Amino acid sequence: MSDIGSREILKISVNGQNKELLVKPYATLLEILREDLRLTGTKHGCEAGECGACVVLIDGTPQLSCLVLPGQIEGSEVTTIEGVSDGGKLHPVQQAFMDHGALQCGYCTPGMVLSSKALLDANPRASAEEIKEALAGNLCRCTGYVSIIEAVEAAGRAMA
Repeated sequence: MSDIGSREILKISVNGQNKELLVKPYATLLEILREDLRLTGTKHGCEAGECGACVVLIDGTPQLSCLVLPGQIEGSEVTTIEGVSDGGKLHPVQQAFMDHGALQCGYCTPGMVLSSKALLDANPRASAEEIKEALAGNLCRCTGYVSIIEAVEAAGRAMA
């Protein structure tokens, strides 16, 4: 990162598009995504890394964007919920969440989908216990978790 006064140049790829941004060095990735890039699918939740609403994939790994600073992601590939579908076609995880009623208010859904996608990319035959472990940092106050786990299992079958 290059220093420009109180701002720095950040070079990253977001949803497959290379970006060069002038950012505050103390801005979180969550703030950069929502405020600078207007990608508002990543939700602003607790700001303490406790709820999972702000999960994005950084180089394929789920990360809490509210805890990530620009210097930690220089040159990385960031995937937000906006980058999961293929044009107008939903990703199997997104489709399974719809089919199984695994979303209600939708606030936790982006983080849940991205955490599930990362798990299933690595292991499409993940067990219910592995799914629970992968989603342990994502809180939902609406659905409970049964329909979410069922949706991830169904998505895994579709991806296998």
